[in-house]
Amino acid sequence: MRAVRPLYIPPLETDHTESGSLIMRDGTTAAIRPAEPTDVPMMQQFIDRLSPESRRHRFFSESPPSSGAIATVCCSSNPRSQFTLIVTRVWEGRTRIIAAGSYWARDGQTAEVAMAVDDEFHGKGLGTLLLERLALAAIRHSLTHLWAVTHVDNLAMREVFRESGFTAHEAYEGDDMQVELSLIPTETTVSRTEVRERLATTASLRPFFQPRSIAIIGASRDPNKIGYRLLDAITACRFRGAVYPVNPKTTEIIGIRTYPFVRDIPQPVDLAVISVHRDSVSSVIDECTAKGIRACVIITAGFAEVGPAGAALQQQLASKVRQYGMRMIGPNCFGILNTDPNIQLNATFTTLFPPLGRVAMSSQSGAIGIATLAGARRFHLGISSFVSVGNKADVSTNDLLQYWEEDPTTDVILLYVESFGNPRRFARIARRVSRRKPIIAVKAGRSQSGRRAASSHTAALAAGDMAVVALFHQAGVIRAESLDDMLALAAGLSNQPLPQGRRIGIITNAGGPAVLCTDACEAGALVVPELSTQTKSTLAAFLPSAAALSNPVDLIASATPDQYAKGIEILLSANEIDALIILYMSVTVADTAGIAHGILDGIEKGRKEGAKAKPVFLSWMAEGDMERTFHCQTETIPTYYLPETPALVLSKAAAYAEWRRQRPGMVPDFDDLDLSAVRRICADALSRRGTGWLSTEETRSVLSAMKLPVQPSGVARTADEAVALANQVGYPVVVKLASHQIVHKTEVGGVQLNLTSEEVVRKAFDSMRTRLAETNQLDAMEGVLVQPMVTGGVEVMIGVTDDPLFGPLIAFGLGGIHVEIFGDVQFRITPLTDRDAAEMVRGIKAYRLLTGYRGQPPADLEALEDTLLRVSRLVEEIQEISELDLNPIFALPPGQGCRIVDAKIRVETGKQ
Repeated sequence: MRAVRPLYIPPLETDHTESGSLIMRDGTTAAIRPAEPTDVPMMQQFIDRLSPESRRHRFFSESPPSSGAIATVCCSSNPRSQFTLIVTRVWEGRTRIIAAGSYWARDGQTAEVAMAVDDEFHGKGLGTLLLERLALAAIRHSLTHLWAVTHVDNLAMREVFRESGFTAHEAYEGDDMQVELSLIPTETTVSRTEVRERLATTASLRPFFQPRSIAIIGASRDPNKIGYRLLDAITACRFRGAVYPVNPKTTEIIGIRTYPFVRDIPQPVDLAVISVHRDSVSSVIDECTAKGIRACVIITAGFAEVGPAGAALQQQLASKVRQYGMRMIGPNCFGILNTDPNIQLNATFTTLFPPLGRVAMSSQSGAIGIATLAGARRFHLGISSFVSVGNKADVSTNDLLQYWEEDPTTDVILLYVESFGNPRRFARIARRVSRRKPIIAVKAGRSQSGRRAASSHTAALAAGDMAVVALFHQAGVIRAESLDDMLALAAGLSNQPLPQGRRIGIITNAGGPAVLCTDACEAGALVVPELSTQTKSTLAAFLPSAAALSNPVDLIASATPDQYAKGIEILLSANEIDALIILYMSVTVADTAGIAHGILDGIEKGRKEGAKAKPVFLSWMAEGDMERTFHCQTETIPTYYLPETPALVLSKAAAYAEWRRQRPGMVPDFDDLDLSAVRRICADALSRRGTGWLSTEETRSVLSAMKLPVQPSGVARTADEAVALANQVGYPVVVKLASHQIVHKTEVGGVQLNLTSEEVVRKAFDSMRTRLAETNQLDAMEGVLVQPMVTGGVEVMIGVTDDPLFGPLIAFGLGGIHVEIFGDVQFRITPLTDRDAAEMVRGIKAYRLLTGYRGQPPADLEALEDTLLRVSRLVEEIQEISELDLNPIFALPPGQGCRIVDAKIRVETGKQ
């Protein structure tokens, strides 16, 4: 593989770059968008509000610029030459510009940049946020450097340049300083952007999780109403702060004084929980802003979940919240809780309050949230915090992941997900968080009923759940198949260390449960190894002759507490075991207490012998004693009702541990790509023909510009040209129909293989032409592609389909016409890392064919990985590409690379 360097991708490239919201350093929010000509009056007011010093730093004069200059700044119609971003906020009852930044092209590569921030908003990081977004806009329009001149005493702007992390070159002339910033993303720029985003997001969510006071707006005296239940839950769970019910029709509810309006509350309020009629929510938000409330939970339903009209109201609400500088959970949500003893917050409409623990959860469904909180008690699972995100109009799962990433009270994160708002941002954040804390997710909605009609192999294969499977795999997210599985995994991962391997020891007093457990282990790619002679000998010294000393170790039904204790201690200490599953089936209720004591004694002694890093799981099948919990001095033993459950948990835990131990992948950058040529080809094809498949010659030109291994060939438009090309490339040859209109060429006799003479080449050309004429498709024939016949190697395929939500989805598998029948394909979401590419090649069931099978030479795996990475870069850079099929690709022996024999690329208008 060609030597490559890392390609660093700024986080904002996966998020909103030019329009949307931003979170400032203090956790408050604002809106950002390109300036428009209608913004001139607001821009004039912004400049007028700047202090003389701020105007001098921005315009090199304390006098305001002319009206013509302001009008020019507000025109962003040609971002290649000039572009302005404005940050707006509702302030003192009016929407105002609080920051603005612009760049102007100086030449083809460099633009001058300048920014100003309202004096009232200094110190909130706005300058750095503006520079980040201006830089991304500049990069998108082929600029590579930003240049600025500022006064030496403009310390704030100099700090912005330093904080950005961009490589800077400074030059001084008198009282001025010139700075040139390289816009090529580096590890420093990316990591600093991620840190800024995480810190700001955490600050914005803190009022939800650590409020000192709460207003319940819509509190009710009617026990059947949610407003009553909210207040009841908050008080019943003994919230540690002040509670202010708001209801204009009463003076007290359950003994607590109420207030007619939010403005009447005498003290500051950190969090508002809103349960009023949908049509009143907007005015309540106005009241909350006037009171200085920064966080609100909107329980009220009737928004996007009910249709277009509700969605429009929700969009207006979200926009208002951002403009006010607030954060919002909901609408249409169940609420939020935090079990921290110093907080004791239950802002939900159920009094069910889980025990304190180290597991946090986000649920997109309120009902599922309630079921999960109830189920947590069955698994003796403690919760640190819980959020029902509802319609996710503002605060999303992505935000919560960043909060919990740094939350010292959370070790495991649970997600119930029905839809992704921004899956690429989720992938970026989850991949980082999963390195530190396990994320366990249930993703609802796996149906293939939404499968669209597809014109390529890849689109047909990428049905149903494939994108989610790829997303979770790449991000290290542990997928649970059900809520029970999720809770079982949470109990295991929050209480036990990750396994260092897949070798499982099983000890039992009953054969049937042991068989089920062993089968479940093997189904989950775990190993139940034979025990060493030494371990068996040690066990035999105290067990009856009827006991089974292999693995599983069967103590038989008459097992005593002491036998359990000694057996557990020995197995935990055995070097051939990475984890231990203990199974117990009660014989009589009277036996259970003693056996439980023996189990705990064995675990504690095993730990003292040095087996501290091995996870232990228990299946306790003791009727009449099913609620027993197992606590050692420093740990809780996850306990399950069924013998298969510990195997399931360990299987997922082992896979996750392996993912964490591997190095993070690197997205490579190549120095031999001609992306500008690819852009020209695609733009020209779209301008001439619109959406559709590229021609054979266009496709080959695109692949060649990406330095992809295209089989040497040429396009012939007559039989004589076909013969000449065949003579040039050498026999035997392949002759294929060249047509961007006819995709599946074999169906029209458009592929002729192993042609060995001029006569058969001419005959092949004529037969294709005749057949197309008979079906009135002759106009679709661009000619024929003539290429040398490839012999040997393994046929594989690489394809891309564009998912409307996830973006490009890339596939690798066995190639040829049977690809859809066998379905032996691996999928990943782009951009691919080198690790992704290696896993894809090695992940197909037919991988043995690529390693040399029954005397056949192995394939050049590095060449296949290189091809995957180049295709990934192609579809990431050229967003007009909606589908791509390279099928077949012949994987040749090491040193010979691979050859793309057939290729199709579809481009689509309006995809950028």
